[in-house]
Amino acid sequence: MRLIMAIILLTFCKQVTLILGDIGTATSYKPPYTPTRCYGSRQDQFPPGNLFIAVSEGLWDNGAACGRRYRLRCLSGNNRPCKDGTIDVKVVDYCTKSPCPSTILMSNDAFSALSRSPDAKINIEYIQI
Repeated sequence: MRLIMAIILLTFCKQVTLILGDIGTATSYKPPYTPTRCYGSRQDQFPPGNLFIAVSEGLWDNGAACGRRYRLRCLSGNNRPCKDGTIDVKVVDYCTKSPCPSTILMSNDAFSALSRSPDAKINIEYIQI
């Protein structure tokens, strides 16, 4: 009986993912990326690999979000778009679309690092680092 319970518990634990950050949605946005609300037209605002984001009102914090860094992980979406792993991104802009289509808008390069589907809306986990 103990062996059966141990096997069931082990199987259950393999299927549970521990969520440490907040949950939201992400979509990609296309160039031109400048000017941004954080740094205008400065080209040095973009981190290596162009892993940057624009954030919606909930994360904007009256502009205090500029320069913040987040670690993102794709959780789910239509047609299994998620790639494994996480990426670190930098906030450079505010989502000016009304309403904003997602919690986080990701540069094309950042989005393709997490998702196989360039036009998808994905569910993400994010945590400030």
